[in-house]
Amino acid sequence: MQFEKWQALGNDYLILEADALPWELSAGRVRRLCDPHFGIGSDGVLLLSRSDDPSFVAELRIFNPDGSEAELSGNGAREAILYLRRHGWTDAETFSIGTVAGPITPTITSERTCSVEMGRATTQSKDFPSGGPDGKGTLVAGGRAWDFQHVSIGNPQCAILVEEGLEDLDLAAIGSDIEGDEMFPNRTNVSFLRVEGSRVRARIFERGVGETLSSGTGASGAAVTAFLDGAESPIVVELDGGELEVEVSKDLDIRLSGWAEPVCRGELSDELLAALGSLDE
Repeated sequence: MQFEKWQALGNDYLILEADALPWELSAGRVRRLCDPHFGIGSDGVLLLSRSDDPSFVAELRIFNPDGSEAELSGNGAREAILYLRRHGWTDAETFSIGTVAGPITPTITSERTCSVEMGRATTQSKDFPSGGPDGKGTLVAGGRAWDFQHVSIGNPQCAILVEEGLEDLDLAAIGSDIEGDEMFPNRTNVSFLRVEGSRVRARIFERGVGETLSSGTGASGAAVTAFLDGAESPIVVELDGGELEVEVSKDLDIRLSGWAEPVCRGELSDELLAALGSLDE
């Protein structure tokens, strides 16, 4: 069974084609594949399949390294999009693919770059059921209170503006507490950000992953938060792994632009295939 490994700003995923799988991609198999010692090692798995809907080039499912399924990933989506183009699933520059969060529409801008219409962000969603229309709230983590902005971009984002000390925050401790806060029944992604004009510096704690070098939806949530706080679009978001550009319309429609590239391709050994096949979940 063949695979490719791609990365975008240090956020790496294994890409698999569903037709090639000898078994269902269960949570246990995702965890084994993502394990850096017993598997291949990655930040998650992208599963591509042919779509029954002729308006979609493919269906994309996204799995976190803990085996949970994510609704959407901005970095993962770009990796899948450029993979589809390189492997001849489409020769169009603009097309659509289906995700759990709904359809997304990319435009290929070069061999390693694309922009993606991510859909419309909202500040009120089922993922923050106690929140009001503005999505604002306060929670306690790490021994202090934090004011936050809830943003849904197909998946939940909790964005926190920090004026000072952003680089000194212990994200591993604080992010974990916020991810699992009872206000977020489906857990949440967390971003801490500082705004300087139309630039945002953000650090991301990703749901099911932990602190990460980069997150496309995390960058989008941070950009929406900055936009609602008065920043002008487009907004450049600086992450530990690099920069992404996020365009935000007055209706909170999101367009995310950035790069992705392959790292390697290979074939699973018979031994790993057998180990994966023996897993029940």
